[in-house]
Amino acid sequence: MSATIIDGTAVAATIRQQLTLEVGRLARKNVQPGLAAILVGDDPASVSYVTAKAKACAEVGIMSETFTLPSDCTEADLELLIKKLNSDERFHAILPQLPLPAHFDADKVIDSINPEKDADGLHPVNLGRLLRGEQNGPLPCTPHGVMQLLRYSNVDPSGKHVVIVGRSTLVGRPLSILLSNKTKGSNGTVTICHSATADLASFTKLADILVVAVGKPFAVTGEMIRPGAVVIDVGVNRIDDATRKRGWRLVGDVEFVSACEVASYITKVPGGVGPMTIAMLLANTVDAAARRAGLEPVSLG
Repeated sequence: MSATIIDGTAVAATIRQQLTLEVGRLARKNVQPGLAAILVGDDPASVSYVTAKAKACAEVGIMSETFTLPSDCTEADLELLIKKLNSDERFHAILPQLPLPAHFDADKVIDSINPEKDADGLHPVNLGRLLRGEQNGPLPCTPHGVMQLLRYSNVDPSGKHVVIVGRSTLVGRPLSILLSNKTKGSNGTVTICHSATADLASFTKLADILVVAVGKPFAVTGEMIRPGAVVIDVGVNRIDDATRKRGWRLVGDVEFVSACEVASYITKVPGGVGPMTIAMLLANTVDAAARRAGLEPVSLG
């Protein structure tokens, strides 16, 4: 068996085209979605991510602005900026780029954002709404991106056994809720595994749909996958590679070559879940603008 590749770059491009039309619809109502990105410090990876998000915003017609603070600023400085952005009508969504420097309490920072302007869908109010089965507000970007990849690939989780490896608030936990909700495109039976799971392979081999999000290169290999399973690799890891000019390459949490031999569908790294995360950030921003204006929200199907 050779797995069919789920192309996240292509799916994200389709969604961006749809969002461009949505932005045009809002423009006819004199509404322009706005995203405020906050960058604390000059970490190269964070700078790169924020730059990519600003470029993506421009492509679909979202107004964006990046607010930069020095790495030695205080939590009070950051919260003051967020307070100002909460009341700034130009911005419908606020995104503090994570991870923040070590001296920040990221949860406290997220808590200070107006829930209606929560670009990442990680505010406790929005996570609570999700837990209640509500999906009429911002959803966590990466989990929502995974759901869209399944939808575009015609993979229906209903009645399927879904195994998620990873229990973070960023991916594993909210994704487990999305996949188990009693709604169209969900309704799966979900098992969450984590670092303390004994005999991980005994669980992953039972999965009809396997999602791996642990941040560890090659945590799952082909022999740990049920033949015919759908595999979604959320991990992005940098490993040394002397054959590359830059001396490294990006890999996922799944050993891709061996996994392709047994899976029916699989995402690649890079080019799988990553582009979808940015697409869902754009969707949250456009949706927030529509809701603020009292208009119909974005519908991605």
